Amino acid sequence: MTTPLAEEIRALIAAEGPMPVSRYMALCLGHPRHGYYMTRDPLGARGDFTTAPEISQMFGELLGLWAVAQWQQMGSPAAFRLVELGPGRGTLMADALRAARLVPDFGAAARIHLVETSPVLRAAQARTLAGHAADVAWHDRMEDVPDGPALVLANEFFDALPIDQYVWKSGHWHERRVGLDDAGRLVLGLDPAPSRAAPAFAAHLPPPAEGAVLEHLESGPARALAARLKAQGGAALIIDYGHAGGYGDTFQALEKHSFADPLAAPGAADLTAHVDFTTLALIGRAAGLRAFGPLEQGAFLARLGLAQRAARLKRDAPEEVRAGVDAAARRLAGEGAGQMGRLFKALVLAHPEIGLPPAFDSTEEWV
Repeated sequence: MTTPLAEEIRALIAAEGPMPVSRYMALCLGHPRHGYYMTRDPLGARGDFTTAPEISQMFGELLGLWAVAQWQQMGSPAAFRLVELGPGRGTLMADALRAARLVPDFGAAARIHLVETSPVLRAAQARTLAGHAADVAWHDRMEDVPDGPALVLANEFFDALPIDQYVWKSGHWHERRVGLDDAGRLVLGLDPAPSRAAPAFAAHLPPPAEGAVLEHLESGPARALAARLKAQGGAALIIDYGHAGGYGDTFQALEKHSFADPLAAPGAADLTAHVDFTTLALIGRAAGLRAFGPLEQGAFLARLGLAQRAARLKRDAPEEVRAGVDAAARRLAGEGAGQMGRLFKALVLAHPEIGLPPAFDSTEEWV
């Protein structure tokens, strides 16, 4: 499928040579005119994927209660920044704020900040959070959020950040790049020169086998987040699909809820990669933060009271509502095909003066 962005990328490669996977991802997702997130609402049945907040209100409500408990762990500051990275349609924040009304002082202290680059999604968030309009501000980057202690929620944010890929071949790492074949089609290939950067990225991993793929998360946003929390206080809850480190090729495209060729339609499909939670934890630790997890989403939600919240929603409800609540709970916390309980994981990065985050215990801390 030829897209306007495909033509621009082909021209760039023809002029400059093959580009890193990270640059290709950044163009496909964030190009100002043709980028995937710049031009559409990708969520829901009419979009390309569905996130946990869109499955059930229970997800956002439980995260709201987590935020209240974490705020109390911080000493209940009279003013703080409640930040969401990549807030979708604003559904998670709306559900979290509704649940947090149980503790009015939390809502009075919170100043809501949404980090979002998509004009389409910013408009959706404004509609969803219309009742909080006076308290909401939007930013392009975490670095733009005003000073002060912060509680940060990041659900399916880091999976959409650009990654670089390296392949182990004949005793060296070689960067994977997007180039052109003889017919002018976009293809993946390897830089013939060994990478100087990759060995450091693999230093904490076992020796690779021939053909092993190393993925490196673009870490600028993670480093900015960690530095902010260390300097000004607070904690971040990161939930995403991913793993605790290792080798593997997880670069993928999603279109109409199905996997697609990531090179086939630049700008028209969502590009993602599984999150390496070890990298995020190490970034947090290097900045002086405490890191907890990753904890599988099913266990995390269970500890926060998913079963109890589901039971409350089913109380005195008609049968079709009860069945829907049960189905949503299974999808959020189950371990079967199409369920999120095992693949998705939760990681907390917290200022060292804060105690154990809600739903985690001392054995789950990185030391």
